[in-house]
Amino acid sequence: MARRSNTFTFPTLPAVSWQPGLPVHGAPTWVIVVGEGGLPAAAKEAGERLGVDLDRLYEVQQATGFSPTAGATASYPLLTGEVTEVLLVGAGDGSAKDLRHAGAAIARFGRGKDELTAVVAEGIDDATLQAVAEGVVLGSFSYTQKTVDTGKPVVGRVTLTDGSASERQTVLDRGIVLGRTGWVARQFAITPSNEKDPSWMAARSTELAASSGLEVTVWDEKQLAADGFGGILAVGKGSTRPPRFIRLDYVPAGATKKTPYVVLVGKGITYDTGGLSLKPREGMVSMKRDMTGGGSVMATMSALRELGANVRVTGLICSAENMPSGTAYRPDDVIRHYGGRTTEVKNTDAEGRLVMADGLAYAVKELKPDAIVDIATLTGAIKVSLGSMLYGGLFATDDALADNLADAGRVSGEELWRMPLAEQYQELISTPIADSVNSSKGPGSITAALFLKAFAGDIPWAHLDLSSIAESPADRFEYSVGATGAGARLLTTWLTSETPTSGIG
Repeated sequence: MARRSNTFTFPTLPAVSWQPGLPVHGAPTWVIVVGEGGLPAAAKEAGERLGVDLDRLYEVQQATGFSPTAGATASYPLLTGEVTEVLLVGAGDGSAKDLRHAGAAIARFGRGKDELTAVVAEGIDDATLQAVAEGVVLGSFSYTQKTVDTGKPVVGRVTLTDGSASERQTVLDRGIVLGRTGWVARQFAITPSNEKDPSWMAARSTELAASSGLEVTVWDEKQLAADGFGGILAVGKGSTRPPRFIRLDYVPAGATKKTPYVVLVGKGITYDTGGLSLKPREGMVSMKRDMTGGGSVMATMSALRELGANVRVTGLICSAENMPSGTAYRPDDVIRHYGGRTTEVKNTDAEGRLVMADGLAYAVKELKPDAIVDIATLTGAIKVSLGSMLYGGLFATDDALADNLADAGRVSGEELWRMPLAEQYQELISTPIADSVNSSKGPGSITAALFLKAFAGDIPWAHLDLSSIAESPADRFEYSVGATGAGARLLTTWLTSETPTSGIG
């Protein structure tokens, strides 16, 4: 019997490479990336190489309905020569966001092909070129357990050029790794829960640590009980598959006591039935992705050494399966969390905040970082507030931390909208029985954030409620239908920026 490697096997991604100058021959398919300003500067020379008047081709395609909106495509077959087709891809306004969409369109068109040559605008800036590479990786994503009609494989290679003699491979390499974090987080989230449980999360974390230069520590159910992780234990009580608490540590080369230190806390609910407060059938569909926060923390941690992050980072994944049974926790139970704070349970379907409370309390008491960011698909209420696939919710006690995360969201394409932490709503989660309740009838995303805030102490803290961007309803731009792996590219972009903790505290 084959034995599984103890290192994580990263997915097979398309190669994305840079070509100084136009290639003499190139791939059988050439892609011309067209912005609102028209064809790229190198299009004239490219057309001469291909024996095609690209200006005329563009005019004809426009006349038949093509416009250079981000991700739009129009293909044209060539009947002679080594190159067999030309693809026009819209780049919209030329922003990084629109070029990410264009990269994803190139990847989708390239499925089953060995290689594409893509001509982009001359002098494209680093952020925008990086976004093209991210889009190629993200648009290539697939996951299937089908045994027939498994679909075409990802494109083998996409060679980018602007016709100049510049060398830009380093920029593309960063985009590939950032795109890979989104792919890995998406792969974790879409894995079905008959395979994925807390032990599975721990095993994948251990493999990632071995592959990525991280230290890993895993608490099993016995150690969780010994150390007082009451929230994680309570939520996991109803399942035959016990909970886990996972710690991943990254320390950059040359780190000192003055090196900034950040802790990430991820919700790792591998399936959420709602427990005894049972969800309706429709509400359970897609709950295999309720560990998106934890999976995004794992994916982020895997990229830090490769991208040279200059901050210390600990990732904490709070993992349990929320099931109804004779051993499940109940409404009106009182839970004692790590560090002693108590919660009266009013809804067992508000379980994510219970496991994350333990993670936050552990971070405050044992790690004492400069900042804590938790990430979760926490509430349906955030989708009521922000809609679907536009913004994730951001709550924060520190303005600089909120600004730094929001900036990273804009750069990565996983945008955030800051929500209020209104203290007036604190009374909605009060109870004479315990320090707080875990659910209320009030504004759901805000009261959930207020519940978690109490566990973050005085440390600058941000809470990302990403339920609103965790599930794509269709194949569109860089997303495929289903789980999006929300948050991995956002966190990686933030932590690998030059000064991620600037102004905090």
